Amino acid sequence: MSGTQEGPRWVRWVCAFSTPAPAAEAERHLGLWEESSTYREKPRGEAEYILVVEDVRVEFGGIVAVDGAGFRLRPGEIIAVIGPNGAGKTSLLNVVSGFYKPKRGRVVFMGRDITGLPPHERARLGLARTFQHSELFKHMTVVENIMAGLEPWRRYSLVEAALWLGRVRRWEEWAREVAERMIDLLELHEYRERIVEGLPPGVQKRVDLARALAQSPKAVLMDEPMAGLSREEKEDLARAIVEVNETRGVSFVLVEHDLEVVMDLCDWVVVMDSGRVIAEGRPEEVAHNPKVVEAYIGG
Repeated sequence: MSGTQEGPRWVRWVCAFSTPAPAAEAERHLGLWEESSTYREKPRGEAEYILVVEDVRVEFGGIVAVDGAGFRLRPGEIIAVIGPNGAGKTSLLNVVSGFYKPKRGRVVFMGRDITGLPPHERARLGLARTFQHSELFKHMTVVENIMAGLEPWRRYSLVEAALWLGRVRRWEEWAREVAERMIDLLELHEYRERIVEGLPPGVQKRVDLARALAQSPKAVLMDEPMAGLSREEKEDLARAIVEVNETRGVSFVLVEHDLEVVMDLCDWVVVMDSGRVIAEGRPEEVAHNPKVVEAYIGG
């Protein structure tokens, strides 16, 4: 898909709906990465929720993919949404990120109901997304791909871009500076000017995460981040997620099949089956829940 003229679906959504962001917003955005967030302990029951997903129902031609599902995310928390194939995990994530419109339910982010907002508006509010299959521009470099993630904060019109006016040059400088910080954060230095196509899957996953983090999000939604990776690549990506979480305070929601990664990485686990949430709790609690065992191995 990413090799087509139109480009990956995430950027088609952004380009179709986005308008230049106010200068003050872009300047504030860069400043967010200049501050080092303080890592906070994450006991459930104390901090306010930053993301609340309630009673979501998704239907496709009368077929129910998600039926009354939801979850809650606290600041600085890493949670996983797990379940057998066809459980509705990705469909639920698509509702949260704005790619699916639910038949019922709501999504509240930072105290604001965002159920009706398109993806690029959610990105501006601080809710970023990565996909199971790489949505990178395969024939662009690593740094160019990360800069592309800043499109919602574009500060110039297409006319100004065609004339290459000063505002365009300043935006390019700003976007490159943000991209370079993400390259440092995710240790992508040796790949900076490399074309993405042909890079190892683990590196592409880190580039995808870097592009999401360039938006200075408060929370990142990741769909099957470990899919197709070697054990070493999984460890590298997991280490990067923990580093960002602990040093920047970014929250994560992972839809993930690798239960070993989930148990090692996550603070809270939500289990889905047949479109519904059947259990949730701390990893060690969920691992011994009879409903979860039955969902995975059958009765």
